[in-house]
Amino acid sequence: MGIEASLVVIILVALSFDFLNGFHDAANSIATVVSTRVLSPTKAVVWAAFFNFAAAALLGTHVAKTIGKGMVDLSVVTPQVILAGLLGAIFWNLLTWYFGLPVSSSHALIGGYAGAAVAKAGFAAVILSGWVKPLLFIVLAPMIGMVLGFVMMVSVTWIFRRMSPLRLDRLFRRLQLLSAAVYSLGHGGNDAQKTMGIITGLLVAGGQLKTFDVPLWVELVSYTAIALGTLFGGWRIVKTMGAGITKLQPFGGFCAETAGAITLISATAWGIPVSTTHTITGAIIGVGSTRRVSAVRWGVAGRIVWAWVLTIPISALVAALCFTLLGLFR
Repeated sequence: MGIEASLVVIILVALSFDFLNGFHDAANSIATVVSTRVLSPTKAVVWAAFFNFAAAALLGTHVAKTIGKGMVDLSVVTPQVILAGLLGAIFWNLLTWYFGLPVSSSHALIGGYAGAAVAKAGFAAVILSGWVKPLLFIVLAPMIGMVLGFVMMVSVTWIFRRMSPLRLDRLFRRLQLLSAAVYSLGHGGNDAQKTMGIITGLLVAGGQLKTFDVPLWVELVSYTAIALGTLFGGWRIVKTMGAGITKLQPFGGFCAETAGAITLISATAWGIPVSTTHTITGAIIGVGSTRRVSAVRWGVAGRIVWAWVLTIPISALVAALCFTLLGLFR
């Protein structure tokens, strides 16, 4: 059975969101390795994009199932609901990219998806139990990243306290290549699966699948789209993430990326859709605060937090409006 043209269009919109997710979140994967000058921006995005795609072979589809069938009742999901949800998320991604704010594409997506579903069927469309972990991890992901970043930075400083600054710099320039790679695996694994969940939900709603099982082709195109987005990079946000929050050295970049990678890969294994942006921001703040609290530019961090708070409600409102407008063209 072939896929209807309307479903193909919505799948392309979903992959456009996935591309923008990688584009918007390129800063998450490369900001630290670029700001420490371990890699040039061009080499950094190629490095990150490769490991974004490599996650396809390693991290399963647990997050895709949470997004696709665990947060919104599939019985009320229609292609129009999914299209409206994607449009709400894309709007917020583009707006925050323009202003250089590293917000969560993930939360934009779940906000848009829920907003469109509520516009169609009311709040009964939302599976409240499925929102507990994602909402908790809005707070927990940056906190875990911050604590791990702080602990790793203190530990590394103590372990290598007798090493000369030059040798320390050389060692961690090599190690940061590894930490950037592992972080990019976690980023690709968690974020690409969100688009997989949306596309698979669309295929179920459109009668193309009887059960919610992610097809291999959906996995491959989702990982390809996010990797391509990362390859093109969102340079406005790289500046905010790499230098706007705190100044990093290679061993600090290693600690931040490793803390972020541990958080993301653990959450992905547990099927929890978390914000890669929140996670790495928290890790960078944790690393920076080991020097002194004033080493963190709290004004920049504060603007980022406000954008985080607004992500879900604004994406939901825009998606609800889009659903209403789409209804006028039926």
